[in-house]
Amino acid sequence: MRKVRNIAIILMVLLIGVGSVFAGGRGAGAATVDGNSKEIRVLNYANMTQANTATDWGNLVGTFREAHPDISLLIEDLFNEPFHQKTEAYAASGNLPDVLYVWPSGRSTSLHANKQLKDLTRLINRDGLKNEFLPITFDVSQQASGYQAMFPRAVTNTHIFMVNNEVLRAAGLQPARTYAELKAQVPVLRQRGLETVVMANESDWVMQSCLFSMIAGRFCGLDWDKKIHAGTMKFTDPDFVNALDFIRQLYDDGVIARSSLGLGYGDGPGYFAAGRGAYYIDGDWVIGNFITDASTGRALVPVARQSNFAVTVFPTIEGAKVPSRTNSSILGTGWALSAAIPDNSPREDAAWTFVKWILSREMMTIDVNHGAYSTPTRTNIRSQDLQLEPLQVMVSNLGTQFDGAAAVIDGVFHSDIYSVINTVLQEIGLGTKTPQAGAADIQRAFDTAPSKK
Repeated sequence: MRKVRNIAIILMVLLIGVGSVFAGGRGAGAATVDGNSKEIRVLNYANMTQANTATDWGNLVGTFREAHPDISLLIEDLFNEPFHQKTEAYAASGNLPDVLYVWPSGRSTSLHANKQLKDLTRLINRDGLKNEFLPITFDVSQQASGYQAMFPRAVTNTHIFMVNNEVLRAAGLQPARTYAELKAQVPVLRQRGLETVVMANESDWVMQSCLFSMIAGRFCGLDWDKKIHAGTMKFTDPDFVNALDFIRQLYDDGVIARSSLGLGYGDGPGYFAAGRGAYYIDGDWVIGNFITDASTGRALVPVARQSNFAVTVFPTIEGAKVPSRTNSSILGTGWALSAAIPDNSPREDAAWTFVKWILSREMMTIDVNHGAYSTPTRTNIRSQDLQLEPLQVMVSNLGTQFDGAAAVIDGVFHSDIYSVINTVLQEIGLGTKTPQAGAADIQRAFDTAPSKK
C-alpha cells in the first residue's frame, strides 16, 4: 500500500513540474510567483457532497474578489485522498501553494516537521487577533510544528454516535445505553434487513479517528498516549491489546458489519439517512451533510424529522478501564501560508488578507449556520446571527454527553506509526490479523520510527 502511494506521489511531482491546472486556467507549477505579486495560489479541502459547501465557498471567493480586485486567486479544490496526495506532491516538489488548508498534525505532520509553513505569530500579533479567538487557537503545543504554523477554525470532536430513533421505534427498541444492549439489538435489526451501526470504513483513517481513538482512551486511560511517549506503556501491553480486541468484537458480534470496509466515506451519511441502520459513527463535522442545503432547500434529514435523531457518544463499555462515557477531541483544521512567501511582501499581504477573510466573523458565522463545523475558535460570533437546525444544536451540546476526551491518534503520533494503526484496524476488521499480532506490528513501527510525533 505504501509503495503504491509513493508511486502516486512521484507521478504527482512530475505532473506539477509540467504544470497543474488551477481555477482560472493557469498552470500552478509552471512559474514561481515573486514576492511582489498579488496573485496567490490556494489549495482548498472541499467536500462537495456536504450541504452548502460549494455555494458557501463560491460566495466566499466571489465576495473576496469583489472587495479585493487587486488580488488574483488561483484556486484548486480537492477532497480526501486526492487532496492529501496532491499536498504531499507539492511539498516534495518545493512548490507549495501560497495558502492551503491544513491539519495541526496528522495528515499535515510533514509540512509542520519540515517547516514548510510560515510562522503566523507576527501577523496575528500585528493585527490584534488574539482577543477574538479561543486561547487554544494560539496554543502551539497543539501543533506538530511547535509554532503557530496554521490558524485553526474549530475545535473538533472526532467521534459522534448518531441515533435514528425512527428505526429503533419501528423495531420495538430503545437507544442502547451499554455495549451489551447494543449487541443484543443486532439480531432484532438483522431480521428487518438493517445494520446496527453504520460506519464508512473504506478509507483507513475513519476507524482510527472516529472510533478507535476514543476506544483506546476508555481501555487504556485518557492519558495513554503520554505514557507511550514516556516509555511507561507499550502498544503490546494488555490494555491496548484489549482495545484492539474490542474492535475485533465489534465485527464478530455484527455490531459493525464487515461490509463497512467497502463503504466509501462520502456514501456513509446518505446510507444512514435512508434508514439502513440504527446508529451511525463519524466525526462532528459530518452534521453538515444532513442539514438543509441553502441552495436547494433540501436535506438528507429534513428539519421536521431531525428531532427523531440524537447525537451522543458510544455507549458504556462493560469492563473498560474508564467506565464513563468519553470522547476523542483535537484542535481542528484551518489555514496556513507557505513559508516560501517573503516576509512583509505584497504576496504575503495578499495571502494573509485572504486567510483573514475566511476567518472573519461574517464568514465563520455562515460556516457555523451551514454546518461546516460546530465549535468555532472565533469567540465573537453572535448568537442572534445563528439559525441552527435541531441536529446542529444537538452536536453543539455534545459536550454534555461525555466526561472526558482522549487524544486523537493521528494527532499525537507520527504518520509512520498511525498509518500502521490504520492498517491494523482494517486487518482486524477483515479477520486477517489478530489483535496481538497487530499490537506487535504497531510497537515495531513505534520502535523504529525516526520521529514519534
